[in-house]
Amino acid sequence: MPLDQSFVGRSYPPSPPYEVGREKIREFAEAVGETSPLHRDPEAARAAGYRDVIAPPTFAIIVSLKANDVLVEDPDLGLDYSRVVHGDQTFVHHRPIVAGDRLTTVLHVDGITSRMGNDMLAIRAEVGTEDGEPVTTGRCTLVVRGEDA
Repeated sequence: MPLDQSFVGRSYPPSPPYEVGREKIREFAEAVGETSPLHRDPEAARAAGYRDVIAPPTFAIIVSLKANDVLVEDPDLGLDYSRVVHGDQTFVHHRPIVAGDRLTTVLHVDGITSRMGNDMLAIRAEVGTEDGEPVTTGRCTLVVRGEDA
């Protein structure tokens, strides 16, 4: 079943705040093989000019994925998640994510296209502080495999 084209241009309300913790940053850095002390040592981070440890760039996926769930679980879209593969992911960072940040995400549906029996869902996650400071813009493409794929 094709995705509902009327979703293009839709935006969702800001997500509940996600509080970024030092331990979560350390665990994520360890999981992705980041060895910089900026991800583990508050003193090293402060010496580098940050108020606390900073997250590796791909940490933004944790925050943006929670917002994606609102769209993915919307029954009106017509998305069968068992047929989804992750096609692409990019981040533009306006500043590093820092321990202690309270981040919200506004999700936007930028496009739905069909190619060779598959639907491509282009979504954008604008991650910012509770006060509205932009932190990261994440873009991803989800590929919904067609019935014959």
